[in-house]
Amino acid sequence: MNFINSPEKRKPSFRLAFVACLVAVIVLGMGVFTRLADAGLGCPDWPGCYGHVLWPNEDHEVEAANAAYPDMPVEHDKTWPEMIHRYLASSLGLFTIAILGMAILARKKAAKPEQQPLKLPAFLLGFIILQGLFGMWTVTLKLWPQVVTSHLLGGFTTISLLWLLTLRLNNKHWPVQRSMAPRLQAIKPIAMIALIAVVIQIALGGWTTSNYADIACPEFPACQMGQWFPPMDFASGFNITQHIGPNYLGGQLDNAARVAIHVSHRTGALFVTLILLLLFFRLRFLGSKRFTKLSWVILAVLGVQLLLGVSNIVFGFPIFVAVAHNLVGALLLLTMVTVNYYLRTAYLKKPGSKR
Repeated sequence: MNFINSPEKRKPSFRLAFVACLVAVIVLGMGVFTRLADAGLGCPDWPGCYGHVLWPNEDHEVEAANAAYPDMPVEHDKTWPEMIHRYLASSLGLFTIAILGMAILARKKAAKPEQQPLKLPAFLLGFIILQGLFGMWTVTLKLWPQVVTSHLLGGFTTISLLWLLTLRLNNKHWPVQRSMAPRLQAIKPIAMIALIAVVIQIALGGWTTSNYADIACPEFPACQMGQWFPPMDFASGFNITQHIGPNYLGGQLDNAARVAIHVSHRTGALFVTLILLLLFFRLRFLGSKRFTKLSWVILAVLGVQLLLGVSNIVFGFPIFVAVAHNLVGALLLLTMVTVNYYLRTAYLKKPGSKR
C-alpha cells in the first residue's frame, strides 16, 4: 500500500507527529491498565502523589501520607501506574507544542503556507490541556463515571487527531480510475457511518468499564446463569446524572443496571460488525488495489477485536486481555479514520496515467 510518502514530499514534523501518536497509544494503554488495576485513585491528590513528585517510598513518607489520607492508605502497586500514566500524558503536551512551533515556522518558509496544517495542531494543544483537566477531575471527583468515560473518549480522540495530523503531514493521496467515481461517492457515507458507529461503541465500552459492568455478564454467548437477557434496568444503567461525592471505585450501580450496560455493549458490537462487513465488501469490490488492501485490514482488525472481546469473558476478564481489547479498539478507530481520509482525498487519474 506504500503508506509512507517519500521524505521530499512529506510536510515538516511528520515524524514528530507519528512518534506523538505512538506515545498517545502507550498513554491510552497505561491509562486502561491503571483503571482496570483499580489504581485510578492510587494517588488521591493531583498533580502530585500524596504530596510527592513521584510517590512516597520511604517508611516515614508512607506514614505521613497515610496520616494525611487515612481513608486511602498508600498501596505501592497502585501509585506507580497512576504517576507513570500522568507523566506520559503530560509529554503529549510537549510533543504538540513542538509540532505547533514547527508548523508556524514551516508556514513562514513555505511557498504555499495554507498547505501546512496549523489549525489542527493548535486545536490538539487545547484539547490535550482539556484532557489533562479531565484527568485531574477523574481523581478529585473519585472516579465519577461521567468524567471517567469522557476522559477515556478524550484519549481515543487525542490518538485519532494525532493520526489524522500524521496522515495530512504524510501528504499522500490515492488515485482512482474515473469509472470508479460513482462507487467511490457511494462508499463515503457508509465509511462515515462506520466511523461514528465505532466511536459510539467505544463510548459504550468506556461506560461499561467506568461503571464496573464488564463482569456483569460472566458467560458467553449467554449473560449470566444461562440467561441471555436477565433482568435489566436501562434507566439506572444509563443515568448520566449520578451524584458527585461518593467514591465510585468498584461502582455504585446494582446488578440489573450493570447487566443493561453490558448487554448494550454486546449489542453494539453486533451492529458495528455488520456495518464494518458492509464497508469491507464495498471497498473490496471498488476496483482499487489500495482500497482492497485496506478493506482486508478492516476485516483483520475487526476479527482480532471480536476475539479479544469474547476472550475477555471466557477467560474471566484477565487484565492484559482487557488492555489489548482497548488498544485494538483504538486501532480499529484509526483504521476508520484512515479509510475516511483516503476516500475523501482520493483523486481521479488523468487519462493514460499508470499511477
